[in-house]
Amino acid sequence: MSRTPKDGTTGTTTPNSMVMGNNNNTSISHAVSATINSNPSTPNSAQSADRSKSDGSNGSHNQRRMHVIMTAEELAAGKEPHWSEMEISGNVRSLAPALFDLIHLTHLYVNDNSLTKLPPDIGKLSNLQVLDASNNKLRTLPPEIGDLRRLRELTLNNNYLRNFPFEMGKLFKLQILGIKGNPLPADMMNLQAEVNGTSKLLTFLLDNLPAPTAEPPPRSWLPLSTPTRSRPACIFTVLCYNVLCDKYATRQMYGYCPTWALEWNYRRKAILAELKHYSADIICLQEVETDQFYNYFLPELQADGYSGIFAAKSRAKTMSESDRKFVDGCAILYRSAKFSLTKEHLMEFNQLAMANAEGSDDMLNRVMTKDNVGLAALLETKEAAWDNGLPTDNIPLLVCTTHIHWDPEFCDVKLAQTMMLMHELRLIAEASNPNSKALPADKVHLLLCGDLNSLPDSGVAEFLQTSRIASNHPDFKDLAYKQPLNRLSFNAEKEEDNVSEYTHAFKIASAYSTDVMPFTNYTFEFRGVIDYIFYSRPSMSPLGLLGPLDQAYLTENKIVGAPHSSIPSDHFPLLVELEISPVLESSRPNRR
Repeated sequence: MSRTPKDGTTGTTTPNSMVMGNNNNTSISHAVSATINSNPSTPNSAQSADRSKSDGSNGSHNQRRMHVIMTAEELAAGKEPHWSEMEISGNVRSLAPALFDLIHLTHLYVNDNSLTKLPPDIGKLSNLQVLDASNNKLRTLPPEIGDLRRLRELTLNNNYLRNFPFEMGKLFKLQILGIKGNPLPADMMNLQAEVNGTSKLLTFLLDNLPAPTAEPPPRSWLPLSTPTRSRPACIFTVLCYNVLCDKYATRQMYGYCPTWALEWNYRRKAILAELKHYSADIICLQEVETDQFYNYFLPELQADGYSGIFAAKSRAKTMSESDRKFVDGCAILYRSAKFSLTKEHLMEFNQLAMANAEGSDDMLNRVMTKDNVGLAALLETKEAAWDNGLPTDNIPLLVCTTHIHWDPEFCDVKLAQTMMLMHELRLIAEASNPNSKALPADKVHLLLCGDLNSLPDSGVAEFLQTSRIASNHPDFKDLAYKQPLNRLSFNAEKEEDNVSEYTHAFKIASAYSTDVMPFTNYTFEFRGVIDYIFYSRPSMSPLGLLGPLDQAYLTENKIVGAPHSSIPSDHFPLLVELEISPVLESSRPNRR
């Protein structure tokens, strides 16, 4: 038996280094190193021996493989060997446990042997992309085969397989599946033979995999500070949640999730149950379809004492009434006993881009073409919202939710949309009390919630948290935004056209940090913080917040992404308890 690393790997090994049952205790790395240096057939070129490979369909052999492991120049330069592909042959009957410690492997060829089973430890090779086990004597596959989530090619031709474990349906990245020459049920063979048959077969298996019985543990509440007792204080909770609208929840996007768990009727019940469980005083939602807001969420939550407003993405204006109801947007719901709506404001970024373009082609061609929106509600706090008496000056609460453009390649658009948003919020704040000479940040308590599609180290997060950003920030991509963005900057009226930085009018802080919440969006391909709750400071302070879902639950239940049968969206809701307390003049910071 020999082992042949492939494509830029290190070399062949001794014939008995990986056969289960032999007594060779030489470590794998040592065996590889010894062979690459001592193979008499390839002393200088570090080229491996030829190996035959099954063609995966009829058991015949195709041309012999030739693997270039390292160029002569790389070998002479002393480059460290690295190999990620392995071939095992020689009528092997079983695989040594040491093989499954090679978690860096991406390709594994064990075809043309006498294997009767693949051990459960095969699931440890989580980076495998290609697995060829054709022309063996396999009778079953272990359920752990489903743990090879990165697998793109699985060849099992010419074995004795009579069925597949349902866990094999977890292989959502699989593109090539070879199963010919096995005594499998006719309906399974016929399904796989159809157009997109591999995808259909995997969907069938995943949909029939029994749902996990373990429910997620409750997310911990993390206290941050104690309420003020010496003066009037308004204490309330706010929840921010991207609920993943139905049209985006596809098997193409979330192949690791069963079809039934992606269905909107299933997910919306779980989402509503979460909203009712957390019972926040203010709820900010993103990706809510128009019809689902007006005919599901709003009526259900009105029964619990909420009122609400909604704004669809701008594309809805160009659609028929029947199509418009499927357009998603942003929503704000609030407890009527604590708050009353003074005014609502819709911010359409495409319209704002057009109005502020100042002749910038980039503003017109990149920003104006995106139809994201922001929605703001100017709320007055009612007597029931206050403890320890009422304030002498009841400053309104300006609640805003938004969903910024998603594409990572358009970080300039995200930043421009955020600047337009903060400019509009400033105008709303100024108009809330036009007779007051106070600065905009002192006229309202600002609460900004949303899916910003931006990481904590992004220009968007920097601009919001520091109230400023350099005009040459890399996220602007050196595009022609200076003229239009100068108009949006809070410092524009006191600066020349060639400002070195842009500012906004508020002092806000993020309620969550990555130390507390390492990710708010959890999928197989991406995990990171892109959802935020910002609040005015120093007039508002967080008293506590909802912690993350226990990582141990995700790991132990092999949940590689959301949605999941027990997690209805690919985002986790954020929940913060905030306190509004009048700021004494002596502690009010100077601005501008």
